[in-house]
Amino acid sequence: MLIFEWIAGVLVVAVLLAAVARRLGAPFPAFLAIGGVVLAFVPQVPRVDLDPDLALALFLAPVLLDAAYDTSLRDLKRNWLPVAGLVVGAVGVTTAAVALVARWLVPDMPLAACIVLGAIVAPPDAVAALSVLAHVRLPHRLVTILKGESLFNDASSLLIYRLALGAVATGSFSAAEVAPTFLIGVVGGLVAGPVLAWLYVRLMRRVTDPPSAVVLQFVATFGLWLAAERVEVSGVLTVVSFGLTVSRLSPQTMPAHLRVTSNTVWETAVFVLNVLAFVLIGLQIGPILEGLSPAERSHTAVVAAAVFGTTILVRLAWVLGARAVARLWHRLAGPIGPAPIGLRSGTTVAWCGMRGVVTIALALALPGDFPHRDLVVLTAFCVVLGTLVIQGLSLRPLLAWFSLGDDDPVGIEVGRARAAAYRAARDSLAEERSPHAEALRREFDAGIREAEAHDEGLAPASLPADALRRRAVEAARATILSLRERDEIGDDAYLRLEEELDWAELSATPREEVVP
Repeated sequence: MLIFEWIAGVLVVAVLLAAVARRLGAPFPAFLAIGGVVLAFVPQVPRVDLDPDLALALFLAPVLLDAAYDTSLRDLKRNWLPVAGLVVGAVGVTTAAVALVARWLVPDMPLAACIVLGAIVAPPDAVAALSVLAHVRLPHRLVTILKGESLFNDASSLLIYRLALGAVATGSFSAAEVAPTFLIGVVGGLVAGPVLAWLYVRLMRRVTDPPSAVVLQFVATFGLWLAAERVEVSGVLTVVSFGLTVSRLSPQTMPAHLRVTSNTVWETAVFVLNVLAFVLIGLQIGPILEGLSPAERSHTAVVAAAVFGTTILVRLAWVLGARAVARLWHRLAGPIGPAPIGLRSGTTVAWCGMRGVVTIALALALPGDFPHRDLVVLTAFCVVLGTLVIQGLSLRPLLAWFSLGDDDPVGIEVGRARAAAYRAARDSLAEERSPHAEALRREFDAGIREAEAHDEGLAPASLPADALRRRAVEAARATILSLRERDEIGDDAYLRLEEELDWAELSATPREEVVP
């Protein structure tokens, strides 16, 4: 009962912190990290031990699937080179550099354990960066690169993490023995994800009840991760490729009411999982700190500061160095894909290296007998805290100083596609002669005329009658409220009418106006 009370209280605090973060335009995970520090020093907090395998499945699988579902595969393909450089090169170099620094500062720490620490702190969490970028207009290409990095760098870091954990357990490492397993894990994940996504979409066609559909979505997500880990293929790549495939196949089969419900539930679930991850790490570091002597605390602080500085400097060096090489190659040998990003854009990508829930999940998943586990957990949390607070809170001013922007390619595509959709909707009514069809045709014709008069051919965000429709819905809503208050209708009738009016209001409200 005590743990339940603590979770309820923490969630309330998290909601308040989220409101503060939105008002300040700061990354919400930064406030969660600060809350985790505070929680570590609260007396008599309950101690929660989480199974290592459960930590990865619980925190990584839903977050990765949610991010994959919202990722543009077309834009990802166009920017494969910088994404691949960050996923493979930046993660690998960061892991190696952190391992060397840890080995230098903690000589009795096994090299494999140092590599585990490097793999834990190597993958940035673009969710934190994107929470800031939502308040600042940034070139779409940079957002695509950051999203792509956040999807796949978890796979590279987790593979290194697992290999190094095995080396710690066995005391040896053989590249010849590991290579086949490594390749099977990568290829198996990339093949299994799309195949299972095709089967999943076909099966889910029969499910139209929103609660049942949402439950099955989460069961499929966790089951997919657990099954992939059981057969020793990459859970990250399986879940990511599954999510990318489902996002392409499901729009034709998923009803609108189910999609609206599902999106809301998943957004809430990812929010809660982020909160729980930072709560659990806060509960872990409190007892660890209590068991350290002053000298040990000082040494841990030195190690954490050195690892934090290494992650920042290595990412800056890699991104800016790769940019310089790409520009030189582009000039001498010709282009490979789009032109390299500019200096300000490269600096922005380098500074968007905040660590978050992925690092915390990997730290929580360490076995209890892992060498120097307390040091690794504390160092990982300090890196998360430092990057979220220092980089996260300074990112928005940096972007304002750089004045980065583009011609809003997504907005242009939306406007043109909306005009095409209006024409298709109008043409579908061509054979109808009812007064209702004529009224709808006039609405769509007005939107099409505005698009044809626009220099870029962009249609308006809403149809001319939408504002009137919203006003009518508000009047209708006030009326049924009054009827219920006068006991002329009961709650059952009211709730059914309320749902009908909600759908009517959503049909007249652009998406930008309904998303907080």
